Amino acid sequence: MKKSRFTEEQIIGFLRQAEAGMPVKELCRQGGFSDATFYKWRAKYGGMQATDAKRLRELESENAKLKRLLAEAHLDIHALKGRLRRKALAPQVRRAAAAKMIEQHHLSERRACRLVGLSRDSYRNPPVIDEATQQLSAKIVEIAQVRRRFGYRRIHDLLRPQFPGVNHKRIYRLYSQAQLAVRKRKKVRRAASERVPLTVASRVNEVWSMDFVSDSLANGRRIKCLTVADDFSHECVDIAVDYGISGQYVTRLLDRAAIFRGYPAAVRTDNGPEFTCRAFIAWTQAHGVRHILIQPGRPMQNGYIESFNGKFRDECLNEHWFQTLPQARSEIAIWRQDYNEVRPHSSLGRIPPAEFAQRHRTKNQPPPASSNEIK
Repeated sequence: MKKSRFTEEQIIGFLRQAEAGMPVKELCRQGGFSDATFYKWRAKYGGMQATDAKRLRELESENAKLKRLLAEAHLDIHALKGRLRRKALAPQVRRAAAAKMIEQHHLSERRACRLVGLSRDSYRNPPVIDEATQQLSAKIVEIAQVRRRFGYRRIHDLLRPQFPGVNHKRIYRLYSQAQLAVRKRKKVRRAASERVPLTVASRVNEVWSMDFVSDSLANGRRIKCLTVADDFSHECVDIAVDYGISGQYVTRLLDRAAIFRGYPAAVRTDNGPEFTCRAFIAWTQAHGVRHILIQPGRPMQNGYIESFNGKFRDECLNEHWFQTLPQARSEIAIWRQDYNEVRPHSSLGRIPPAEFAQRHRTKNQPPPASSNEIK
């Protein structure tokens, strides 16, 4: 809008002269303005004093200022809603939000940093990742790609010998930045039923749990895997892989495992034909092994082996595509060794089962006889 060359006081003075009786044409000629301008002034300032005009000018200035502040506030709210849908606490999140505000809403750097609560120096100088952190992050990604079902805590257990000064919180931060979180599986809802609690084993070879896991080769032929685990140490006693496994086959495998470990005090199985046949029952009676049968349709009563089979499927069977039976036996044997000797177990103090069993055997080993007792 074009600004007038006359002030409000001068305009009100011209209007007062016209009210005093001076002709409008003469007044316009002397003042150097047109008749239309005079009548426009009279419509706006008619009956006003000089103080009223000053107050009107102040009100107009204040109104324009308020409009500008309101427009800026609406712009700030729009920018915040567009970039901060949740509370931003991390500096990197605030830095990214400020950059988007500057790019999309054309805000100044100072204003964007003030909105997100970040200093301009922090915005201009983002942190530089050091070489040690880069090596640690690369190692985390490498382990996660090999062991896809491992979370950040198990990865931390594996990295602890190589990086002794790194705690689990730093591992979690780098693990989250690399977006390596394991997808949670939906639990199947089952009808509520009475659960028989598992008897907690107190020593190695007290109870062995057994069950079968099925898989198939690349040609579609089915294979069966007999898994045997120690309830106390959670150590995998053996995994037998074949096209078919009978009850007599199971007894031969248990005899072979007993050569190095000894016979268990009890075995826990389901009601499968391999475990209820005459050959298996005769084997338990011959070696004095107590046979614990779970109730039909109650796999939770054999929870130790069910938990082990879940890890076996996720970390071994689902990660390999077996072409032949010898290949399947070789790959499963490698995984079993890794499970027993390398993979940390959360319920064993985050150490491998074989190490836990060895510590327990050493602790409970009777002291050597003295020389006097030998004599």
